[in-house]
Amino acid sequence: MEKILEQTLLYDFYGELLTQHQRQVYEDVVLNDFSLSEVAENRGISRQGVHDMIRRCNRSLEEYESKLHLVEKFLAIRENVEKIRRLTRSPEKEPVSDVMRQIERISTDILEEL
Repeated sequence: MEKILEQTLLYDFYGELLTQHQRQVYEDVVLNDFSLSEVAENRGISRQGVHDMIRRCNRSLEEYESKLHLVEKFLAIRENVEKIRRLTRSPEKEPVSDVMRQIERISTDILEEL
């Protein structure tokens, strides 16, 4: 997965577990694409301090994911929903009963993920 997409998903799922200060700095650097120097100047901290905070935040977010797997589950469910969409868009390619069995299997997979 592309690094920025991964960081964004991790932040979407676990960002609230960071402190408000961490969230603000992380959003400025990762989501708003400000330079470390810009954030350091705006926040009154050193550039190295911003860099270290981003690294700590990334590590924390990755640790949450390694324990909870919410992003992994989300991506698996999204992929299964896409499979269902593809099956329902072109039912004439396969018999309806085959499509229904596939949808049933996929929906079971989704429910197990939850």
